Amino acid sequence: QVLDGAGLDVDFHLLSPKGETLIFDERKSDGVHTVETEDGDYMFCFDNTFSTISEKVIFFELILDNMGDDGQDQEDWKKYVTGTDLLDMKLEDILESINSVKARLSKSVQIQTLLRAFEARDRNIQESNFDRVNFWSMVNLGVMVVVSAVQVYMLKSLFEDKRKSRT
Repeated sequence: QVLDGAGLDVDFHLLSPKGETLIFDERKSDGVHTVETEDGDYMFCFDNTFSTISEKVIFFELILDNMGDDGQDQEDWKKYVTGTDLLDMKLEDILESINSVKARLSKSVQIQTLLRAFEARDRNIQESNFDRVNFWSMVNLGVMVVVSAVQVYMLKSLFEDKRKSRT
C-alpha cells in the first residue's frame, strides 16, 4: 500500500524462482496477493520509475503460512500422553481449539496491521491537505490586505482637494 507520495500509486512485480512473472500491477495504490509457492528465492519489486520526481512511502507485509514442520510439532505432544483413547480424544480437541485460536489471533494481528497502514495513509493525506489549506488561506489573506489598502488609498484620493489654493 502506498502511504505517501504524489498520486499514491506504484508498479509492483513478483517473480518466481524460475524468473516467471507471477504478478504485475501497474500504477496501483494498494493490493493483496496470495501465491502458492515452491522452493526457491522469489523477487518482488516496487517500481517508481514513471514518477522520478516524487518519492513514495510504501507499507507491505509478507505473510508466510504453513512454513516448516508444523505437522511434526503438532504430533510431538502425543508421545508424552499415556492413558485411554478418551484422554487422547480430549487432548486432540484441546489442541484443535488452541490451533483455531492461534490462527484467529494471527489473522486479527494481520488485519490490525493493515488498518494501521490505512490510517497512516489517511493521516498523510490529511496533513498534506492541511498544509495546502493553510497556504492558500495565507495567500487569500494577503490578497485581501492588499485589496483593502488599495481601496482605502483610492477612496482617500477621491476626497483630496486637487486645486491649488491662492492666497
